[in-house]
Amino acid sequence: MKLEEQLLKRSENKCELCGSGVTLRLYEVPPQSSSNEDNCLIICDKCEAQIDKKEELDSKHWSCLTGSMWSEVPGVQIVSWRMLNRLSNESWAMDNLDMMYLDDEKLAWAKAAGGLENDTDVPEFHKDSLGALLQTGDTVVLTKSLDVKGSQLNAKMGTVVKNIRLVDNNTDHIEGKIEGQIIVILTKYVRKQG
Repeated sequence: MKLEEQLLKRSENKCELCGSGVTLRLYEVPPQSSSNEDNCLIICDKCEAQIDKKEELDSKHWSCLTGSMWSEVPGVQIVSWRMLNRLSNESWAMDNLDMMYLDDEKLAWAKAAGGLENDTDVPEFHKDSLGALLQTGDTVVLTKSLDVKGSQLNAKMGTVVKNIRLVDNNTDHIEGKIEGQIIVILTKYVRKQG
């Protein structure tokens, strides 16, 4: 039986962290030299995206750690410990960390791939004027009329900008096309549509 099949059976086809049954996959808890039942687990897309810092940390979602931290599976314990540390600004997470016990070997493993940093260190995300997460391809509406530097173009409030692009390394800027011209727009002057 393949490792993934064994883990799906162990997890009863549910995420071993949050219990979701949606879009499950095998997750190898880093660092490791070879995958086995102890250092791998089954997780859902939402948990994986937040563990890998591809999505903003949702503390309500991670309240599931109150239960999963007691798992007998070492990999689940390690990920639970790491995520509780990332949520250490939440009182419930600190309470759980105080109760959680990892032997020296597991604690060394948990610390080996980081996880000690609070999520204030996580890269910021592009957000619109109302705090909604922006992604490449989104459609936005201008919340203010804007004069475009270096041109005669005046983008009026309410202008719809389709298929935006996020500007790398600057969460305050997006790129969009207005009247056939690609311009940089400040995220504080847009509202995500849809």
